[in-house]
Amino acid sequence: MKENNTDFPVRDVMIGTWAWGAGYNGSKMVFGKKYDESELKRTFEQATGYGFLKWDTAAVYGMGSCEKLLGSFINGRRDIFISTKYFPEKRFKTGELEKSFNESMERLNLQSADLFWIHKPNNLLANLKEAVPLMKDGRIKSVGISNVSMTDIKNAVDFLNKHGLRLGAVQNHFSLLRNDQQPIIDYCNNNGITYYAYMVLEQGALAGRYNSKNHFPLFSMRNFMFPKSKFRKIEGLLDLMKEIAGRYGIDRSQIPILWVLEKGAVPIVGITKPEYAGKLYDALKVRLSAEETDRLTEEARETGVRQQGSWEPQ
Repeated sequence: MKENNTDFPVRDVMIGTWAWGAGYNGSKMVFGKKYDESELKRTFEQATGYGFLKWDTAAVYGMGSCEKLLGSFINGRRDIFISTKYFPEKRFKTGELEKSFNESMERLNLQSADLFWIHKPNNLLANLKEAVPLMKDGRIKSVGISNVSMTDIKNAVDFLNKHGLRLGAVQNHFSLLRNDQQPIIDYCNNNGITYYAYMVLEQGALAGRYNSKNHFPLFSMRNFMFPKSKFRKIEGLLDLMKEIAGRYGIDRSQIPILWVLEKGAVPIVGITKPEYAGKLYDALKVRLSAEETDRLTEEARETGVRQQGSWEPQ
């Protein structure tokens, strides 16, 4: 395993684990394959060896199985930054946020969360109100909100300020194929709020390993979200990614990640194999030029593709 080179600090990224959990809304259902736990453990060890210490999960990823697996890998380590989430139902129920928090901590074998998210803005202020006591007693070190609008963010900021607290982070869908977040990213960066971008590789559609001929597993959510017809529309973008990656000697799957960084966001990068950690580490030494960033933005715009999950607000 390659240890982190202290002469090269790891740029701010978070490792995502949505594909890890084996239950409902997990690896088989969403990604079309189940990943071997021993390989995922090697992936965790390799990634942390490279200095990737920020990890993102959620109660709904595999319906708890992802948190439990990640917790077994952490195994008492105190250098790991953990981000997990509560998915609120449409109808507010008193005590549900704290209940979900406690269940997540039990699965992760932790007492506190470095970052705890309200996964969807259902009854946002009521749920933030329930989070306040957990923030004040230190169980939630920082609170974030996900899948939110600018209005949601400003309402959350105002509400927390009244309680002497602050909003720590926002996490929204942002990628070359979902490029409508720049005003929110700029607002966050100007107000001390970390913006995390999820689905930066569009569940593998922008990884360069799939195309209209080599397609996603048939019985998977990502096949439904990204059919062959869409792959045909992004062929030019994939070619440009390959061109730029070749210039720097990195894997083209890393180009959308570097693009997100240049846009001022922190990418959440899902990895399922040990070698992917090395590819990410090598790529983070690269800075895209303004010209390359703009070319990618324009090529993506010309595809006419705008990705959106069924769980996201319009």
